[in-house]
Amino acid sequence: MGSSSIPRKVLKIAARQSDLARLQAESVGRALQLNYPELKIEFHFRASLGDQNQNDPLWKMPEKGVFTEDFYRDLVDEKVDLVVHSWKDLPIESKAETEIFATLAREDQRDLFLLNRENFARVKASREMKVLTSSPRRSYNLETFFKNYFPCEIKQTHFLNVRGNILTRLKKLFSEDADGLILAKAALDRLLASKDPQYVSAQNEIRKILKGCQWMCLPLTLNPSAAAQGALAIEAKKNTIWKEVLASIQDRQCFESVQKERQILQKYGGGCHQKIGVSVLPRSYGELCFLRGLTDRGEVLDSVALSSGTTFEKARSMAHIFPQAKDSGQFFDRIKLNGSHIDSAVKDPFIWIAKEDAAPEKSSFSGLQTIWTSGLKTWRKLAQRGIWVNGSAESLGENEAPRIEALLEQDPIKWTKLTHLEGFQNPDMKVVATYELLARESKQNLKGVTHFYWSSGSAFDLIYQAHPEMKTSWHFCGPGHSYEHIKMRLGSEAQLRICLSFEDWLEKVL
Repeated sequence: MGSSSIPRKVLKIAARQSDLARLQAESVGRALQLNYPELKIEFHFRASLGDQNQNDPLWKMPEKGVFTEDFYRDLVDEKVDLVVHSWKDLPIESKAETEIFATLAREDQRDLFLLNRENFARVKASREMKVLTSSPRRSYNLETFFKNYFPCEIKQTHFLNVRGNILTRLKKLFSEDADGLILAKAALDRLLASKDPQYVSAQNEIRKILKGCQWMCLPLTLNPSAAAQGALAIEAKKNTIWKEVLASIQDRQCFESVQKERQILQKYGGGCHQKIGVSVLPRSYGELCFLRGLTDRGEVLDSVALSSGTTFEKARSMAHIFPQAKDSGQFFDRIKLNGSHIDSAVKDPFIWIAKEDAAPEKSSFSGLQTIWTSGLKTWRKLAQRGIWVNGSAESLGENEAPRIEALLEQDPIKWTKLTHLEGFQNPDMKVVATYELLARESKQNLKGVTHFYWSSGSAFDLIYQAHPEMKTSWHFCGPGHSYEHIKMRLGSEAQLRICLSFEDWLEKVL
């Protein structure tokens, strides 16, 4: 694409003046110049109303779009051609004279929790924690989370207001009477991943602060993000001459996901005062939607839904389903293994724990390792044992990337997976068996059963070996390795579908 494809030689892009806002606007400029090398970008950075008022919580400020409205008039008056926003800052309501024309690929949608490491002992002793955040959504969703997934008992979490840019908030974690801080992981990732020399000073300060912190990537199942979190919005006048140029950098999948999130939020009133999180994740097996919070009318929202477009025949009654496979523990005894290879493996820096049984005693971990779990049930059990877990694949499979390379300044990350002796051999991981499964004698009456739910490939193998006739039945499991394993065993013509949980399966098939 050359200069003949652009309406003018110079494109004026506006954004807020913080490091993050500048970086985001510059990333849009670079993306455009890759397609139009002769295009010259002129940046206009300034403070917004939200930047000028650092005292009030955002949900108390009366103006809609406190970080974005100031730039609306600049677009309408044609002082600038585009404005680059953090999309979550935009009001839900459409504007009369402008439109969002494009976005780039989305960063991580999750929130990140940071704990001042020096305060951990005090938190454990008092069983209370003071956490900096200005988000009603986070306050509502995370109070229960900390009670169940923190590696010590937390009876009460006090949420304290915090404002300012990323670095300002990080410094407040160590300068104010607080123990923890919650922020959008995407913001930190963008700053830390930048190769631009102008951000080196800020990056060094951030990394120095992070060294004094314990951290958790908060799961979307329990804490869905703000609508559009992690996405950029490129706003222009509706009759802009730059429409075709912007279409060249459009990430359609991200754009559609964000639009769905904003539509869902709009059903409940929208706005940053809402205690509602919603995250849409497009995946190869379907579209996931996490929704959790409390509406202004007092309606409790709590759902994880999968829209896959696949059809299946429903069970006629409870007599036609096989729910016994909800927990494969009823089919096996778990025998712990010992050996120097295990003692060595649990000292590795990055540990992926497939199941709680695979984890050795708490004393085996150093406390400085990164611990990841395959599911939230394992996270909760490990937390009850006093083990700090950094994040989880949330039962979505090992292909669900942790996305922590920028945070840890390490790429690639080599995981050591702890599992059972016959566990899935992921070629991208060092796989270490810490226990083995011994099958119990199991006599199942499967006469008339048409629908099966499998929590593991091992449980499927055990039953399938004794009852090969069930091959023609309907089978359901999660989207991870179990799906691939069962599909391989049954063949490409298998009646195999994905469900996110046993409860999800029951609701779907009955």
